[in-house]
Amino acid sequence: MADPTALNDPPDPTGRQAGFLTVMTTIDSETKARKLARGAIEGRLAACAQISAPVTSVFRWDDAVEASQEWQVLFKTTQARYEALEAYLLDAHDYDTPEIIATPITRGGTGYLSWVAEETS
Repeated sequence: MADPTALNDPPDPTGRQAGFLTVMTTIDSETKARKLARGAIEGRLAACAQISAPVTSVFRWDDAVEASQEWQVLFKTTQARYEALEAYLLDAHDYDTPEIIATPITRGGTGYLSWVAEETS
């Protein structure tokens, strides 16, 4: 397996493993969520994608408060693959302004992170 520390920046005094990310998006149907997830995995843009049950999102859009049911998709990837994953999501998503939020993984199991590194290389 790939060495997860090889993807990290120089050692961080806090011990963070900055080379890995979770990336979240939302979409308005389970079918579309599965399609986004599968495309990212097939393209090796992420090692894993988890689809959460519907959530209710409340937001302002075009000067009106909206509420809609959405499915969250959480991708596990590397910092090195983020740009390609974001480009894929922007292209494949049918929202005008899709939610794409990346969060650094600050700690993780070495075996799991090795697997993420291997699956996205």
